[in-house]
Amino acid sequence: MAAEIVNPRSESDAGRPGPSEPFDPAFALHRGGKMAVTATVPVRDRDDLSLAYTPGVAKVCSAIAEQPELVHEYTWKSQVVAVVTDGSAVLGLGDIGPEASLPVMEGKAILFKQFGGVDAVPLALDCRGVDEIVETVARLAPSFGGVNLEDISAPRCFEIERKLQERVDIPVFHDDQHGTAVVTLAALRNAARLTGRTLGELRAVISGAGAAGVAIARILVEAGIGDVAVCDRKGVVSADREDLTEVKRELAGFTNKAGKSGTLESALDGADVFIGVSGGTVREEAVATMAKNALIFAMANPNPEIHPDVAHKYAAVVATGRSDFPNQINNVLAFPGIFAGALQVRASRITEGMKLAAAEALAAVVADELSADCVIPSPFDERVAPAVTAAVAAAARADGVARR
Repeated sequence: MAAEIVNPRSESDAGRPGPSEPFDPAFALHRGGKMAVTATVPVRDRDDLSLAYTPGVAKVCSAIAEQPELVHEYTWKSQVVAVVTDGSAVLGLGDIGPEASLPVMEGKAILFKQFGGVDAVPLALDCRGVDEIVETVARLAPSFGGVNLEDISAPRCFEIERKLQERVDIPVFHDDQHGTAVVTLAALRNAARLTGRTLGELRAVISGAGAAGVAIARILVEAGIGDVAVCDRKGVVSADREDLTEVKRELAGFTNKAGKSGTLESALDGADVFIGVSGGTVREEAVATMAKNALIFAMANPNPEIHPDVAHKYAAVVATGRSDFPNQINNVLAFPGIFAGALQVRASRITEGMKLAAAEALAAVVADELSADCVIPSPFDERVAPAVTAAVAAAARADGVARR
């Protein structure tokens, strides 16, 4: 309603893209944007105004100038996250630029608020260089308690996250990497438990060596997976390949203990787990070669690498990235609680221990309700955010990055 008041329809809208006949609910919902700033204190009269702004505000400013840590108590800094993108890798849309990415960033911001109680501000940057983005966000950092990097293409996303975290003393978290990894690990823990196995007994194959694939491989190794091989367009990422980027060379160094080489399909032979974050297609003949009671997480949207109808022929548990199938691997299960926990204790960064704790807490939410169609909670399960928040805050204290 507020957006429609600010940005009402007019006759000049005729012929423009938007909610024309037939009625399009997506355009109707987005008209004027999906979010607004609201005050947490009233400004009803002269007295309120003098406290909320000048002269009353000067007392608070002076106090913060003398004791900078008071900024956390007397501003919203410790409750707000910057959602930062350059629009280079947006959902399934690819490189669409900063302006076109704003509806997604607004959506991310309202998910932070709805599912974690965290305020968030979308920032779509008109720059692409690694150092440009790092410098821009670092200069904005005093206004925020954390930075969520979103929809920035690989391999730049890895370097941007690393360099930015070195520059600032607030958490920097690339959700396309770590949010996906946390939820995947949580679901895989439960799927293994449901089928009477531990992570250490599983051999996994990941299709996709981009942001999500690399982060999933890393967290699975940290969690004690038996073995994991990652595949890109040219096949298994192995140490004997001469065409690897720096990121993939590092990846080859801590994965693929079995020394697999060749194609994705050859790596699947006898594998216990398939994890798809690539958008490719895996032939049914290859799926049929997987081990008994396979676990198939085909998470590409909108078309899973292995359609659930095919996957169910060979797998004990099937998960996708879609909401119209059971076991949706959805990042909204992770990032709101992870940031809520980090902000709660004013963490300086998000550690591997905090991500592992988030995955364990998320898995535990449905640990007593496990079935083939329930290895991960629904995004609307009200137990999720409190569980993840508490686990992340405790892990931050254990890892020595909490500041309260």
